[in-house]
Amino acid sequence: MTQLKTETKGCAYCSGKGYNQLLLGGSETCYCCEGTGKEKE
Repeated sequence: MTQLKTETKGCAYCSGKGYNQLLLGGSETCYCCEGTGKEKE
């Protein structure tokens, strides 16, 4: 049985995490992918 792999690229800005660490502590939702961690099409 052959499985088809759909390759989803992670967001380049947040490395697929969906958020960015702030320098002073804490985190914010990635504005590029809106927190999904996936690259927008």
